[in-house]
Amino acid sequence: MIGYEEGIIYDFNKENEPIRKVQSGSTVTIQTYDCFQNQIQSADTEVASIDWDKINPATGPLYVEGAMPGDVLKVQIERIEIGQQGVMVVGPELGVMGHTLAKMESKIMPITDGHVLFNDLRIPLNKMIGVIGVAPEGEGINCGTPGAHGGNMDNKMVTEGATLYFPVFAEGALFALGDLHAAMGDGEVSVSGVEVAGEVTVTLTVLKDVSLRHPMLENANAFTQIVSAPTLDEAAKTAATEMIERIVEKSALPVSEVTMLMSAIGQSEICQIVDPLMTARFVVPKWALEKICGSFFE
Repeated sequence: MIGYEEGIIYDFNKENEPIRKVQSGSTVTIQTYDCFQNQIQSADTEVASIDWDKINPATGPLYVEGAMPGDVLKVQIERIEIGQQGVMVVGPELGVMGHTLAKMESKIMPITDGHVLFNDLRIPLNKMIGVIGVAPEGEGINCGTPGAHGGNMDNKMVTEGATLYFPVFAEGALFALGDLHAAMGDGEVSVSGVEVAGEVTVTLTVLKDVSLRHPMLENANAFTQIVSAPTLDEAAKTAATEMIERIVEKSALPVSEVTMLMSAIGQSEICQIVDPLMTARFVVPKWALEKICGSFFE
């Protein structure tokens, strides 16, 4: 177990000192705070009084032996375990309705029997990781902001059974994660999912002789290109472009045919629309890619 008491970060940064070194291929369990660093534990907590400098902590970073700039870090999400209650927050200037809200409010939500209890509603769990990634290429990027390094992508597909692929920009990759959610819809329109503390078990493997510009995700059904950009339009178009260019590179098909195929079977989807950068994904069925490309990462 790698506990959050060993070290947390508030920004992904190649200058961060690693809290632990692990070998490529290692499986580790990482304990995380919730995105408020566990400061809101009851309905009596005054949200305005919490320390807003302690937001979105990620446990880490971990130095993965052998990872060098230009490599890819493969992150297999083996298991996500969460606590027994979550919290959500709304307030002025937060999310899509912040302009209508006069004060900060929070809501504590019990988690039991595979559901989040929201008043009389039982919301099925969809456990996922909001913040996950590696050190970026240039200056540090705070844990509330997504980018080519990953970070606060808030992509509900980042869940148990998924595999993420990150471009490596710094020696050792400097991997970290946090900001778990018990449930969250695409968009994360309030600026919080059901925020929850927990533990994540991942397997970290360095891939050589492959490259990426933005994170990719693989699950049992699809490959997904994830991109964050200043606007949702730019993020969605770049995600589609990156996917098309990779398929052209990996297959014998011309760009014209790949573009037609992606228009027929690819899906442009939203991850989140409330962080400093917008995040979109482009999803392609695995059966098609395996037919025309073989493997994306061999």
